[in-house]
Formats: sequence, C-alpha cells, structure tokens
Amino acid sequence: MTKPAERSAARLAAVQALYQMDLSGKSVVDALAEFEAFWIGREVEGIEFQPSDNDFFRNILSGVVNNQRDIDVRIDKALAAGWPLKRIEAVLRAILRAGCYELMFRKDVPVRVVITEYVDVTHGFYSEDESGLVNAVLDSLAREVRAGELERKAAGQTKR
Repeated sequence: MTKPAERSAARLAAVQALYQMDLSGKSVVDALAEFEAFWIGREVEGIEFQPSDNDFFRNILSGVVNNQRDIDVRIDKALAAGWPLKRIEAVLRAILRAGCYELMFRKDVPVRVVITEYVDVTHGFYSEDESGLVNAVLDSLAREVRAGELERKAAGQTKR
C-alpha cells in the first residue's frame, strides 16, 4: 500500500516535471526518465527529494500530457474572465493542470484530498494569493466534474 507522503511527493514531482517540460519542451518520456533517475528519492544540490509513488507520478504526468487540451479548456472556464491559462505563470499552470487531471480522471482520489494536496504544493512555491487561486479553480472544477461526490459529502455533514 502506498503511503500518503509518497503520493504527495509524486504530485510535487509531477508539477516540477510539467514545469520543466513547459519551459524546455522536453517530451514526457524524457521528463519521466530524468525525474525517476536523478530527482525522486535523491538529494540534489542540498535539497532532498522524497521517495515517491512512481506509478502515481507517471500517471499524473502522462495523464496531463495526454489530456492537456481538455484540461486547459476546463481550467480556462474556471479562471476569471480576462485571465486565460496562457497568462498564468508556468509553475502555477503546472499545479492547476495536475490538480485538474486528478479531479477529471482519478475518481479514486477524493475531491478534498486533491484540492488540499495541490494547495499544499502551491504553498511550497508561493507565499501570497496563489494558493487561494488554486483552491478556487480546483473547487470550481470539482463542482463541475464531481458534483455528486461533493453533494454526498454535504448531505453526510448535515446529518450530524
């Protein structure tokens, strides 16, 4: 069984790989190979990269790349008017894409876990309003693509 910390590390690695791919134009195959060989579970330049659920990492990275057009359309709809995804900074774009992928295609991961994890990833890169943006966009998207799960949660909470 995979530990939650390994899934968290996989999400962070996927965001970093997506960012690197966005800037360098590397293919998904090259990014997967590089991260698995040189980053995940290793110390690089004094920074220790935690062991990760490599299957989950591969799934997120490949899933974002394979579904990027659909993902980007959904994110654009959730962003404020006048702020298309292409205007969003590259790391933030990678975070939104990875979170959106999980909400759309990884129904085995609860909505609240996805949102919390990517807000936490955002805190690792930013100290200001970006985490609120990630929370708002992913919450909006979750209400669109997994409304049933959110309604069941709300109904369960009101019974207490």
